[in-house]
Amino acid sequence: MNENTIICRCSDVTLKQVRDLINDGYVTYDEIKRITRIGMGPCQGKTCGQLVMREIANMTGQNIKDIKFQTTRPPVVGVKLGLIAKEGKKDEE
Repeated sequence: MNENTIICRCSDVTLKQVRDLINDGYVTYDEIKRITRIGMGPCQGKTCGQLVMREIANMTGQNIKDIKFQTTRPPVVGVKLGLIAKEGKKDEE
């Protein structure tokens, strides 16, 4: 893969940026997420998460199964505000 390859389309993070962070000692998904916002966009890490974890594993010699992925917090998909308002009205009745 070319180092200019975009790993996270939501936050425009390249493979080079991820590798540079790992070389600087950021070797957990959460550390890289906090610096780059990987996994915080609309896809919630569904497209970039495995790519970042694979890079961490390859560069640190860890097994990918031992690398902890981010904690997913709801909502993991977009929610229309109208649905939230509708549910709020049910509570008022």
